Amino acid sequence: MEKKVTQDMIIADIIAQNPLAVDALMECGMGCITCPASQGESLAEASQVHGLDPEDVEAYVNRYLELVQP
Repeated sequence: MEKKVTQDMIIADIIAQNPLAVDALMECGMGCITCPASQGESLAEASQVHGLDPEDVEAYVNRYLELVQP
């Protein structure tokens, strides 16, 4: 597996590191994750904007990536 996703990582960096993260983020409720404005936000900031708990999103994305990566 790639490096673990953390709350302080920038969304653009998360997606660049692992494009499959887009699916996980969208499943969490971040439907506008590919919007240019969201690309400079950290995972924690983007989570809070969407009313989500950053720890829950971090855990979900990492678990998702563990399951979908060979």
